[in-house]
Amino acid sequence: MLLTRTTKLTADDATATALLNCLVREVCAPEQQTWTDGEHLIVRLPRVGVVLRAGLARPPVGPSYRLVPPYEERRGDDWIAAPWDRLSNLVAGELELATGQANPEFTDQVANSHTALTAILKARGGSSPAELPSEAVRRYVESEQSLVAGHRFHPSPKARQGAPEQWLPYAPETRARFQPHWLAVREECLAEEGEPNAFGALEALGPAVPPGYRALPAHPWQLALLADRPALPRALREDLVRDLGPSGPQVLPTSSVRTVYVPAADLFCKFSLDVRITNCVRKNAWYELTGATALDRVLRPVFAALGARFDSCVLLAEPAYRTVTLADRRLYEGLGVILRQGIGDLPGTPLLAAALADPYGTLLAGLPAMASPDDALTWWRAYVKLVALPVLHAYLDHGVVLEPHLQNVLITVDGEGMPVRAVFRDLEGTKLVPGHGLLEELADLPDRIRRSVTYDGERGWNRVVYCLFVNHLAEIAAAVADLHPELDPQLWTAARGLLAADEGARRPELKALLAGVPLPAKANLRARWARTADRGAGYVTAPNPLAAQAPCT
Repeated sequence: MLLTRTTKLTADDATATALLNCLVREVCAPEQQTWTDGEHLIVRLPRVGVVLRAGLARPPVGPSYRLVPPYEERRGDDWIAAPWDRLSNLVAGELELATGQANPEFTDQVANSHTALTAILKARGGSSPAELPSEAVRRYVESEQSLVAGHRFHPSPKARQGAPEQWLPYAPETRARFQPHWLAVREECLAEEGEPNAFGALEALGPAVPPGYRALPAHPWQLALLADRPALPRALREDLVRDLGPSGPQVLPTSSVRTVYVPAADLFCKFSLDVRITNCVRKNAWYELTGATALDRVLRPVFAALGARFDSCVLLAEPAYRTVTLADRRLYEGLGVILRQGIGDLPGTPLLAAALADPYGTLLAGLPAMASPDDALTWWRAYVKLVALPVLHAYLDHGVVLEPHLQNVLITVDGEGMPVRAVFRDLEGTKLVPGHGLLEELADLPDRIRRSVTYDGERGWNRVVYCLFVNHLAEIAAAVADLHPELDPQLWTAARGLLAADEGARRPELKALLAGVPLPAKANLRARWARTADRGAGYVTAPNPLAAQAPCT
């Protein structure tokens, strides 16, 4: 049985698959409670005394299985259907017994994610792509807005605060587009840092503002969420802020929901959203606003060096932010917007890595470079070289912890779909480790801001390895193997050869990886059960596919 790239997506199957992926990785595999039986994976929940069965699309490539329906539960000598809500209850029961703690919110979060995915699928079916200035931009935007099912290893990947009618107009998965809502803010009530005039191209698209005021774009959903803050209507009454309404060209939400692409200005706006999406409330905390511009400043020479060394890789700059100062921290954070460099100067066509890895998508299969196994292996080698080497050397040589998970990396491709350049983004997840001199450049910042951009060495390395190998490369390899199963185990043999040939292979961290030490896999299921913030999520170990004979979980 082979998983095809056109497998029909349903909310029931996607929810069940995500739950089982998490259960296997974080609970059953570490306790040696999984085994294969022909074309099935058998999963035992030891504490609740239940045995489950899942289909296997193909032999595993890397640290995870490719599970496919039907999902079943053993009752006596029979196998009966185990729908997503039954699986949710079983997982909750197993975790409660394993941890000694209850979490009555857990099954509601899973149900919320299922409801959201159902609404997304219905709305997407009636939507059409936006008209965009070029074919490259169209393909890029479609890749950003294609992640309908979400994270394969999260128990509630589409959980969103609020009713669907509140967020569907702003959901990337429905191919949404909308006008920003503009405010005119008295200059003395405006806060901004970064490059002077960075907002000029954006301001030119908005409405005219009166003398003594500056323009501030706002996300319409966020503005509605903040409408009851007393300081905002008071500022409007006192003429410190003027409501200019929706205006200007439409913007397009990217995969993060709150960050939008502005084609008319070729830049991104990272808005705040006081809404929990998957794990986190997606707001720009005050220390993240200043931290972004500070990191942007110190990382530019680092990426100049990395780009000169590794195929012109780039980190999209975040040159400035702007917000209001109205004696209300929630408004300061909630109306803060961070600018990000656009994609117009990139060679080829930029594509979101997560869209290439999506098991329900067709983007990877549509690349001419993936037509044959030999071509696909050549594509994979180019991909690993472009993505892995700059990430590893950013850490090893400069003490920079990039967060290269699938939604933080763009790959530009040529006309045949061959990778040309790796593009990294989002300074929120980028950190520095002591000992390389970069933190000293931020010595004048308040302690809270410096702490927000700092990891110790162990934590930083775990984050790099998880994001790069478990979240990113393992999922890309799995997607390539969906198209060409015969490449197993050549994909990881090729990746190992590329890394072993790099001069960094002499460093202790990379030597350990090549020796096959287990990989850290972020424990999203356990974090949701413990109600832990994303930053505090722990790790479980996953088999290392770089080892000569790497077993699957």
